[in-house]
Amino acid sequence: MTRKSLSLRLGAALFLTAPVALSPLLIEPAHAWRIVYDPTNYAQNVLQAARALEQINNQITSLQNEAQMLINQARNLASLPHSSLQQLQQSVARTQQLLSEAQRIAFDVQEIDRAFETTYGEASMTASDQSLIEDARQRWQTTVAGLQDSMRVQAGVVGNIETNRAQMSALVGASQSATGALQATQAGNQLLALQAQQISDLTAVIAAQGRAQNLEAAQRAAAQEQAREQRRRFLEPGQGYRPGNAEMFPNEG
Repeated sequence: MTRKSLSLRLGAALFLTAPVALSPLLIEPAHAWRIVYDPTNYAQNVLQAARALEQINNQITSLQNEAQMLINQARNLASLPHSSLQQLQQSVARTQQLLSEAQRIAFDVQEIDRAFETTYGEASMTASDQSLIEDARQRWQTTVAGLQDSMRVQAGVVGNIETNRAQMSALVGASQSATGALQATQAGNQLLALQAQQISDLTAVIAAQGRAQNLEAAQRAAAQEQAREQRRRFLEPGQGYRPGNAEMFPNEG
């Protein structure tokens, strides 16, 4: 056998045996893609997912709380649908109108001072009897007018009672059904305004009644002063009384 044929046979043998020797290298990558289950890693992944879900739930709850807070704030800022301001102002205006219609001597400091310097002052020693009588008549008429004014104010205040009752009922109902702090506060403020209006009416009644009583007392005081002056004039007519002789039966000639 020659050297050349031996080399050919050896090469053929190596070629035939090469797939067997290289087969482990070709099969090994298939083993590298095998799926392996790791319980520890799986538990960690589940725990992380649970924590993420819990955070999402917490965020949703926080958003719901914020939305409810905004709704409550909107309710707290809602205005009261009922307002009694106009009715209360009208009641006060009616009472003020009655007080402004006071006859003869009004509720005015300067006018009162002028009246007590003239009509209700000291009786003039130089005035005529007719003038004294006329002054007394004016004082009487002023007293009667004051009594009438007092009764008119009382009647006006009584007329406001029904209006006040209706407004109080409406305000109490609005306060009980208030949906927020602002509505409750506004209802409370309007109830205070109603109370202030009632106090105003009471003040007007007291003022009108006191005016009538004071005019009556001033009339009595002025009447006493006028009576003193008239008594003085009666006791001292002209140059006063002088005694003299009087003949009951004159001597006949």
